[in-house]
Amino acid sequence: MGRNIRQSKLLELIAKYEIETQDDLSAELKKAGFAVTQATISRDIKELGLVKSLSNGVYKYAAPADTGGVSVKVVNMFRESVISIDSAVNMIVIKTLPGGASAAALLVDKLNIDGVMGCIAGDDTVLVIVKSEAVTNEVALRLQKIMD
Repeated sequence: MGRNIRQSKLLELIAKYEIETQDDLSAELKKAGFAVTQATISRDIKELGLVKSLSNGVYKYAAPADTGGVSVKVVNMFRESVISIDSAVNMIVIKTLPGGASAAALLVDKLNIDGVMGCIAGDDTVLVIVKSEAVTNEVALRLQKIMD
């Protein structure tokens, strides 16, 4: 089975079960019919940006927070390409690596943030237009949190 199918199953498993270790994750994937190695699990965890979060007194694998249900791959593209986020009045400017603006704009669009009217992406810059100055900082902070 392919990487995308395996990674989708991995995300499904961590959402359904309290998986604490890579061994636990490997066992669950093997039960589901996936032949995996420890190296494959490690690579998937890194690619998906999984984190360990405290739940019911134990640390378990979880998808990154505050991404509004957006694909982890899109979030990772955003994190890897964005250099800076700055705002003025009712505009937010996102600077990216060359060629990264489209991926950054895709995330902003997919998040459906209240107050965001839309984005324009060039090669390495995204202009986000916000409805009012009052919510500009709030939107910019939300985008910055995704970077952390």
